[in-house]
Amino acid sequence: MAIQQADKLLKKHKDLHCAKVLKAIGLQRTGKQDEAFSLAQEVATLEPTDDNSLQALTILYREMHRPELVTKLYEAAVKKVPLSEEYHSHLFMAYARVGEYKKMQQAGMALYKTVPKNPYYFWSVMSLVMQAISAQDEKLAQTMFLPLAERMVEKMVKEEKIEAEAEVQLYFMILERLGKCVEALDVVRGPLGEKLTSELRSRENKCMMMYQRLQLWPECNALSYKLLLKNPDDWQFYLSYFDSLFHLMDKSWSPPNEGKHCVEGPVQTTVAEAVKFVVDRMEEEDKKESRPLRGPYMACLELIHRLRQRGCPDEQELGDPLELMLQFFGKFGDKPCCITDLKIYLHLLPPEQHTQFKNRLGELVPLGEVGEDGFGFPGDTKALQRHLCVCQLSRVLGLQHALDTEGKLCLITELKAHYHYGLQFGKSCLKTELQFSDTYCLMVAHVYIDLWTETGDENMLWQCLGVLEEGLSFSPSNAQFKLLLLLLFCRLGAFQPVVDLYSSLDAKHVQHDTIGYLLTRYAGSLGQFAAASQSYNFSLRFFHSNQKDTSEYIIQAYKYGAFEKIPEFIAFRTRLNQSLHFAQVRTERMLLDLYTEADITSSLEESVKAMGLCPEEDDIPWDNMRDNRDLTVLFSWDPKDRELTEEHRRLSLQEELVWLKVRSLTLRLLASLALLGHAPSSRNSDKANENGVSAKSSTLQTLLSQLDLTLQTAAQITEKQTQVHTRFTNNCVIQPQEISWLQVASRVITGVIVPSYSPMLICSLPPELLSRCKGEVLEMKDSRLMTQPSLLETLVFFVETVCVVLWVASYSASVLRPLKSSLQKKRKKKKDSSTAMPVVLSGFQEWTGSLQGVVTQALDHVKGQEASLTALKLAALTLVVGQEECGFTRAAMDKVQNSYLGSLQELGDLLRKRADSLKSLKF
Repeated sequence: MAIQQADKLLKKHKDLHCAKVLKAIGLQRTGKQDEAFSLAQEVATLEPTDDNSLQALTILYREMHRPELVTKLYEAAVKKVPLSEEYHSHLFMAYARVGEYKKMQQAGMALYKTVPKNPYYFWSVMSLVMQAISAQDEKLAQTMFLPLAERMVEKMVKEEKIEAEAEVQLYFMILERLGKCVEALDVVRGPLGEKLTSELRSRENKCMMMYQRLQLWPECNALSYKLLLKNPDDWQFYLSYFDSLFHLMDKSWSPPNEGKHCVEGPVQTTVAEAVKFVVDRMEEEDKKESRPLRGPYMACLELIHRLRQRGCPDEQELGDPLELMLQFFGKFGDKPCCITDLKIYLHLLPPEQHTQFKNRLGELVPLGEVGEDGFGFPGDTKALQRHLCVCQLSRVLGLQHALDTEGKLCLITELKAHYHYGLQFGKSCLKTELQFSDTYCLMVAHVYIDLWTETGDENMLWQCLGVLEEGLSFSPSNAQFKLLLLLLFCRLGAFQPVVDLYSSLDAKHVQHDTIGYLLTRYAGSLGQFAAASQSYNFSLRFFHSNQKDTSEYIIQAYKYGAFEKIPEFIAFRTRLNQSLHFAQVRTERMLLDLYTEADITSSLEESVKAMGLCPEEDDIPWDNMRDNRDLTVLFSWDPKDRELTEEHRRLSLQEELVWLKVRSLTLRLLASLALLGHAPSSRNSDKANENGVSAKSSTLQTLLSQLDLTLQTAAQITEKQTQVHTRFTNNCVIQPQEISWLQVASRVITGVIVPSYSPMLICSLPPELLSRCKGEVLEMKDSRLMTQPSLLETLVFFVETVCVVLWVASYSASVLRPLKSSLQKKRKKKKDSSTAMPVVLSGFQEWTGSLQGVVTQALDHVKGQEASLTALKLAALTLVVGQEECGFTRAAMDKVQNSYLGSLQELGDLLRKRADSLKSLKF
């Protein structure tokens, strides 16, 4: 409709630029990019100066992801209308979108000369700072860009033209980057510092930062002391107070005999003074009738921790840590933050006090009379929160882990009773609100997982799923329930319910990078190809929009003078571009497209060209890879010895990088194979025709050798079987069966380029690998449901290997067809039909026949699995739980069963399509 309206307008006014551009936008949005671009360039070459045309072209070029063309538009407009403030401003912002900092500096100064306003001048200064930040040569930044920016600001300071806080912030940033901390401190403490008012205590925070950098510990100590007297709950100043105190003690610093200790006031230099200061703060809080502050009580525990680290006996003057923690619990136990506050300092308690501490905490929890079930329950939400805190601390101390199987089952019964009782307090809660007793339910799930990992009893896992499903029915917005369900379903190989769970999390912006791996890590390997494609697209949309969105943030930061945020936005964009998750999703998305579409909807070569793949180029930033995964997104109350460590993170990253390398090399090999199939070969060389060796084979050989080395590394990691994740994720990213498939694929491709490789050896491998897929993925034993999700993953990699083998066969057929044709011509000329078929042709026919048999066997196996799954009656299961809980557990089992069926159906469909393409390879 919009295009039609634009055409009507153009019939009356042929030279109306804006109408042409609007038509181009319509064409762009209907998928006619080439026509749209041609029409837009037709207008752009006329160098329009009317605002409507320029704005419309800007919108069009942004949709085309061609922001560099916007700069040319406004460059021309500024030349024609040199006094236009608006066009100069748009030109500056156009340069900002493409990161042309040198041109931004020039445009900013030109704008300031045209319209002498302070913001425009400081735009130019900030552009100099950005040149320094982006400079490859640090020396150049320190000797040219930053000093020039400093002089430009000093000129405005001397002329007393500094007007806004943003200008002072920029001056401070420049001095800080130059390492001129003394000058920066003078700016903050001087008249210019009075303009720093937008943030609470902005001036004091900047002073503190400079004192710490300059190691001016007396000033740091005095300022912290002064600020804590005003606000005894500001935790950051307690830390700086303690840091500075111990630095002064280590240097044996003493105050001067006369005059002030320092510019900030009195300095405290002894442990006795620090102890008195903290105790005084606590006593003041005890006297208050209003709500007490947590800061002083936590500061007391922090000081004990630091004194104990230094072996200082003065810690006894602060009191017994156990009594102090009980005091803290008495004051703040009804707050959810109590557990996170106390957890940090539990190491102050010796192991022999753990049970005593838990029992004494229990005495501070007001519970009702013990009922028939043997439990007393809280009378209100505050008492409930106190009881929850005791349960959480008990788990953190390792007391729950130390229980035997019977003890843990009793604990589960108790926690379930408290969960169900607590639901009455949340009857009026909205669906978007959490139930007060949700944490009990989550802890039940954690104890079930303990039992599952310790005993291997899969019934514990099913009951865990049932509990979480029940919790989600009462609290549909609980993200922790969803995250744990998501991981457990993936652990069972059931991807179908995971997509809806992740979608309901409603992840925002950067969360697609930090927690997106929970979804995409399992997407392709569990056979749910359609859902996997959707998941990859979902993540990629965020990464692709990042470039455009960040440019807009930068422009807004310039407009509103938030100069200190601009480097942060640039760093954020870079971090996302170098994200491990981004590289993984992009690679897996392209591999999935090839496996499901190449040689089905389009040829392998067309698919590779559409993706813009170049086998010689590796565009993954291996040296600058950023691991943005949030591995602690799940709540955990595990004791210290069970927590995720830096070593676990390092090993996890190592595995992910090796697996990404394997998948990336596989993708490049397939791209190389596609190009190999259409590379020009010598028609006069029988040897070249027979062996399929072309100019591109050297790339194949290089990539194959790299893949072999990477697979060796992967095999070494697999042998170690190190647990690198929390217990809620797969222990090992790289599974042995994955390496097996890739080794087969590698040997098959090697057969294309190495003449001596035996086709018979290739023939014998696939049947052997198919046998590894045999077994029941879901079966009933003794009225118990048992799963083998590894069989499903193994089957997925088998299908991937079949795809690779078929592409190799397709390439071989394209090479052998000319040979077959030439033989037939020779036979016709000699009129001799008894000529024996060459070994290479008979070997190829034998190979394709063997492949056909393997694919047929695989299809029969998949059909058999589908039939047995469909026939499986879950109603016959014996579940040792209540009637209501039984319903939730069965619902979880149904989801797993349906997911397995969906995976097998998609795998069967893909195998059938590959079997059809195999028929076309016969001569």
